[in-house]
Amino acid sequence: MTGTKIDGKLIAQSVKDRVKQAVNELKKQDINPCLATVLVGDNPASATYVRNKHKACDEVGIATKDHKLDANITQLELNKIIDELNSDKSVHGILVQLPLPDQLDEFATTSRISPLKDVDGLTPHNAGLLAMKKAALVACTPSGVMEMFDFHDIDLEGMNVVLINRSNLVGKPLYHLLLQENATVLTCHSRTKNLTELCQNADIVITAVGDRNKFTLTQDMIKEGAIVIDVAISRHNDKLVGDADYDDIIQKASFATPVPGGVGPMTVAMLLKNTITAASLSSQIG
Repeated sequence: MTGTKIDGKLIAQSVKDRVKQAVNELKKQDINPCLATVLVGDNPASATYVRNKHKACDEVGIATKDHKLDANITQLELNKIIDELNSDKSVHGILVQLPLPDQLDEFATTSRISPLKDVDGLTPHNAGLLAMKKAALVACTPSGVMEMFDFHDIDLEGMNVVLINRSNLVGKPLYHLLLQENATVLTCHSRTKNLTELCQNADIVITAVGDRNKFTLTQDMIKEGAIVIDVAISRHNDKLVGDADYDDIIQKASFATPVPGGVGPMTVAMLLKNTITAASLSSQIG
């Protein structure tokens, strides 16, 4: 029996529709939501990601400010630009595209962004608020995954979740979000023992390794009717792939996300949602 495809494009569009309505409401209050992006260097993949984010903003009526910086910029110079964006009242969200060149400190850079404009949800302040169940701005990919569960009315209470990722961008924030919905979450990683056995006992497997040469989630690793969320994306044999072969996994899973077209579109949609949230917060604090 084939499971249900979790269509990220469809769900992302539903989020964008809500964001567009919110943009129109904010503009009636003379608030013009604006996202500032900072791209350091000429990494082709990063440039593509930024272009896609600008395009998505344009679709829903969010203004953008694009900052393309030389790859040799110093930390001091980058800090100055972030400080200027923090002070710019016309800017509601700040996104520094990662990864950064080696001479720059990613933690120092993301930490410098005002928590009220931190639409990536990566500042220590917002990470701490998430752990305390108080965050308004949450990392985009994890919140996109939660939106998928909500769209399909998947009740997470009491579910056993195996989460294969422990990064600040995905695993750690997703752990807190799942826990807040009363799921039981086991965070796994490259040094986890008996990973196959742990996955086989899980109601939900969320995988975000991103290297098929190191890890592949196969049908025999999940139980009948499990839910599989594939957050990973990489290039393998000249194809964009996740950690799992969707056509194989969906034969056994009750729900599964494809790659591409699964979690990816949700990340951009939740960035738009966070920008609107940040714009609304700015109106409340003046």
